[in-house]
Amino acid sequence: MSYVSRVLSLAALVLALSAALSSVHAQRSSGAVGLGGQAGDPSGVTLKVHNAGAPSYDFLAAWSSVSDFFFVNGHALFENPLPAENVEQPLEWFIGPGAYVGFFENNAPNDDVVVGISGTVGIQIVLAEHFELYVQATPRFDLAPETDGDLGGGLGLRYYF
Repeated sequence: MSYVSRVLSLAALVLALSAALSSVHAQRSSGAVGLGGQAGDPSGVTLKVHNAGAPSYDFLAAWSSVSDFFFVNGHALFENPLPAENVEQPLEWFIGPGAYVGFFENNAPNDDVVVGISGTVGIQIVLAEHFELYVQATPRFDLAPETDGDLGGGLGLRYYF
């Protein structure tokens, strides 16, 4: 695990624990923007626009240390409540299609731009008033310059403004 991944993981854990101790009932309003980090493979910066009753939009600028791949992807997220007993905070599962563009840095100076499609599936919980903790899996399929597949995912935390 890289240094950046460790720092993001520790920050996410500290923020999640402090948010979980809050007794404020969590709510996100439509149009709220969440910004945060994701640790895993890939690790990166995440931005989400929440839309109640409509698809939300999730963006990730990420680095896969396993394959030296830097990319930006976006997904439309269809969020659904997940019934859970004795859980006060909103728990949801989500799924959605997406696309990405990126490049492999280990091919320098002839870095090829990679374009592909992806999907994501995961679980999220809204903590406190402004925090969302999630875990997701993201299969990716390169369309150009060659076809290839990969599976990524991670644990993330977003702060909503």
